[in-house]
Amino acid sequence: MHRPVQRVGRAPRLTRILVSAAAVPVMFVAAGCSSDSGSGDDAKASAGSSPDAKASASASANAVKPAAYATLPEPCAVLSKKTLGELVPKGTKSGKEGKSDDVATRGNCYWSSLDNNGVKGSQFRWLNVALLRFDSDSRGEGDQLAHTYFEKQVTNAQAVTGAKNTKSEPVAGTGDEATAVTYDLKKKEGSFKQQTIVARVENVVVTLDYNGAGLAGEKTPSAAGLLKAAEKAAKEAVAAVSAANQDGGAQASASPSKSATPSKSATASKSASPSKSASKSASPSKSATKKS
Repeated sequence: MHRPVQRVGRAPRLTRILVSAAAVPVMFVAAGCSSDSGSGDDAKASAGSSPDAKASASASANAVKPAAYATLPEPCAVLSKKTLGELVPKGTKSGKEGKSDDVATRGNCYWSSLDNNGVKGSQFRWLNVALLRFDSDSRGEGDQLAHTYFEKQVTNAQAVTGAKNTKSEPVAGTGDEATAVTYDLKKKEGSFKQQTIVARVENVVVTLDYNGAGLAGEKTPSAAGLLKAAEKAAKEAVAAVSAANQDGGAQASASPSKSATPSKSATASKSASPSKSASKSASPSKSATKKS
């Protein structure tokens, strides 16, 4: 399996998953200065404009609706014990939160499960939930920035190297928009079934990655069953985001924020965006195979 550099943290070797980081260029703005600040025409123009008119024009040019959500829930707490028991039955207490330089803007948590059935083989599961919040700033409103990132995440999930039978479909009742991307990935340890669900609720994007495989002779899990479980978990994670912003948690500042532009660590987690290296990450390590 591959070693996910969590858009925050590293998973144990057994739990590495199909992932990648979306690198977002840093934007620099240069401010120019005029050497003719003392010209007579400029002085006249300045004298002819009232302070109120200037303030009104400036406010109109820079007005951006504040983002709806100002914070994020604790990543490892977005799913109930019952839901974790369904997705990672042998790993409900294995949740690991990745590091984040701004927990109000980005975070993720991952779990792993290995159900060892002796000579019959083992069932492996891996789950990751990544959260990324956008503030409104000079580039636009938070929900629109989140929508752009949402589309990018879906595209990344559809382009994993080595993926077979890739399918995409909308997920109803999950935030403002949600898409499920599923595919198969064949490895020497077994056939992996990957489910990636990307959802947007207001100015927050939730990316849930869930995969499973039958190892050492155990049967391959049902893709339909894995998808159903992943969709349930995605709905729960989206609900947790909304709940975290109730009772005064909403109404983010409309002022520009560096955190609205994901950096290398800001992309919530490398586990949310599959890449060319993803083909190495779906299978457990050699030690895990021996254990099973």
